[in-house]
Amino acid sequence: MIRLERNHLRWAAAAVGLVIVGAGIGFGISSLNSDGAQSTGASSGEREVLYWYDPMVPDQKFDRPGKSPFMDMDLVPRYADEASETGTGVRIDPALVQSLGARFATVRRGTLEGEVAATAVVEFNDRDVAIVQARASGFVERVYDRAPGDVIRAGAPLADLLVPEWGGAQIEYLAVRRTADAPLIAAARQRLILLGMPESLVSTVERTGRPRTTVTVSSPIGGAVQTLGVRRGMSVAAGTTLAEVNGLSTVWLNAAIPEAMAGSLRIGRSVEVTLAAFPGERMTGRLIALLPAVAEDSRTLTARIEMANRGGRLRPGMYGQIVFGGGSDATLLVPSEAVIRTGQRTLVMLALAGGRYQPAEVRVGREAGGQTQILAGLNEGERVVASGQFLLDSEASLSGVEARSLDQARGGSRPAAPEAAVHQANGRVQAIGNGTITLAHGPVPALQWPAMTMTFQTSGTVDPNLSVGDRVNFTFDMAGGEPTVRSLTRQGAAR
Repeated sequence: MIRLERNHLRWAAAAVGLVIVGAGIGFGISSLNSDGAQSTGASSGEREVLYWYDPMVPDQKFDRPGKSPFMDMDLVPRYADEASETGTGVRIDPALVQSLGARFATVRRGTLEGEVAATAVVEFNDRDVAIVQARASGFVERVYDRAPGDVIRAGAPLADLLVPEWGGAQIEYLAVRRTADAPLIAAARQRLILLGMPESLVSTVERTGRPRTTVTVSSPIGGAVQTLGVRRGMSVAAGTTLAEVNGLSTVWLNAAIPEAMAGSLRIGRSVEVTLAAFPGERMTGRLIALLPAVAEDSRTLTARIEMANRGGRLRPGMYGQIVFGGGSDATLLVPSEAVIRTGQRTLVMLALAGGRYQPAEVRVGREAGGQTQILAGLNEGERVVASGQFLLDSEASLSGVEARSLDQARGGSRPAAPEAAVHQANGRVQAIGNGTITLAHGPVPALQWPAMTMTFQTSGTVDPNLSVGDRVNFTFDMAGGEPTVRSLTRQGAAR
């Protein structure tokens, strides 16, 4: 009897043990399934992060989120699916593009207002110079009231010279004239000319019949006296320079032209000139020469422009500006700030559909008025990033995106504008600007945007009754990479 009770107790204990083990196994299986479901849900509901980085210093990578050690901003995640997404270029979060203040421009066809503009200084025309010299040895009997810098007219007297050796030759000529021998008279007269006597002096001797040994030296042209080397009482030898006169009927403008612009200039083309001495007055000149030497320090060459000096108003030393007339042929243009010069090549950042970006190699030409000529690498109608492109280019480099080559652009045609997807959201008005509106909006799942405050472009005029604080329902798209409001409905007044 006792033995039967003990066996019963053993079987009961074994049964209890089996129940406990079964419960443990079931709990383990349940926990495993639960954990597996949670893991699967996490992997399906969250994006895998490769690393975090600072957009301002994109080369530096971090293995966890936090504040940037370089800037007062949060680190941005780099997701694994961004590298595997299909499509040309790299996709960048529109919220990041918005925070960078990126601006966009469309490649358009037009003409540059002025191909080359430069500063210029008025100089003497060095081709209009007269050198006044003594034709024979003599003495200075008189000097007229002249000094360097004086502006004189043509024929103005400079000095009276006494030339003693002319006296004997003139007496012999008068004696020959009385012989009435024409050949002998002509020979004697030619001798006077060869001695340096001016034709006017010989005619005076013939008319008066008396020798004249004093001659007045005058300026053959009108202009400014540059040098004056004659004084009363001094002796001069034949060939001595008495004065140098520079004409003022025309002047030169010497302008420093950048070396890169020299190839676009042509001799003989017209030039528009404005001088500080005559504000608001526009003058014209003509390009007559491009000097061969290039200044090594400034990498500029001198363009010489000739201008008529009516009334003698233009004086050497005056400061002005010149503008060569713009070309008549239309060409592709982009804002100059959109061009990235790396030293080895020149790039622009293309704004593609779907918030994607790709660098493109370009060949540029002239630059004027904030616009740069594109000779190759872009097509009319394409959109480029005009501000913030350096950070986007760094982002593309990190993602290994290759720049579009010149040949790839040449083989393409003008891209058709993609139809941008329209998204719906609601929010509260934070600010209203000229062509912009700032909204604190809720999440936008289609773009994986969290709730945030950002500035949108407006496609039309904002309702004048709308005010800061109003709650609104709105739709927008990302045409050209910029969030643009397409419709906006006011829910009610601010609370």
